[in-house]
Amino acid sequence: MEQSLKGSRILVTGAGSGIGRAAAELLAKEGAVVAMLGRTEDELADVFDSIRRGGGDHLLISADISVEDDMRRAAGMIGERWGCLSGVVANAGINGVWAPLAEIGMEEWNKTLAINLGGTFLTDRETLPLLRKAGGGSVVVVASINGTRIFSNSGATAYACSKAAQVAFSRMLALECAKDRIRFNTVCPGAIETNIDDSTERRDLDGLRLPAEFPCGDVPLTGGTPGAADQVARTIGFLLSGASDHISGTEIYVDGAQSLLQG
Repeated sequence: MEQSLKGSRILVTGAGSGIGRAAAELLAKEGAVVAMLGRTEDELADVFDSIRRGGGDHLLISADISVEDDMRRAAGMIGERWGCLSGVVANAGINGVWAPLAEIGMEEWNKTLAINLGGTFLTDRETLPLLRKAGGGSVVVVASINGTRIFSNSGATAYACSKAAQVAFSRMLALECAKDRIRFNTVCPGAIETNIDDSTERRDLDGLRLPAEFPCGDVPLTGGTPGAADQVARTIGFLLSGASDHISGTEIYVDGAQSLLQG
């Protein structure tokens, strides 16, 4: 990777698995020190131990991104340990409930928005002073093709709305924070082999979706094979590095052209 990340201090939320884990591992390999944040220490233990064996002043933080006090405490821990931050990967999130609109409860709707959008807000608001102390930095928000290019996943309304809002959030902050030399960009993955489906509750979706057909599956570039978390991680690494120092307020789709077919 051009313009090495060596010496960077980067927070990754949802670092225990999937895209978050892949990003944490790649960043550590590139020489960054990583603050790995997850809901519990248990879910972070494996990746933290793996990365720590390679050396570096890495940090493990258990926190709920949707809880203000938790994220304020997390930012305080980082500030006390490192003093500042070079970058943030706002990755943690859930799929939530996928169901017809009439069957989505208010509590279910609020939970998805609170974690995906509220969690992004709290993560970035609480770490902004640490990025300013560093004299600038890069924030990468992990959104999705759902709600940004794809609207055919009927039933995923709360999830899609939260992901569309993350893009708007990043664009707003890219302009607001440009004077501080802090960049905000969004990565929009398509079908990726992760365990996020474990947080998905699907109800009564039969017949709700309109089919999108392609002779070789719904990911044209790979003949239907989902992408890998490390492919998204490499894009995140690029956006955190100096190689992307004139890119802010934009989205990068990592989906093998899936969203162009299914939109």
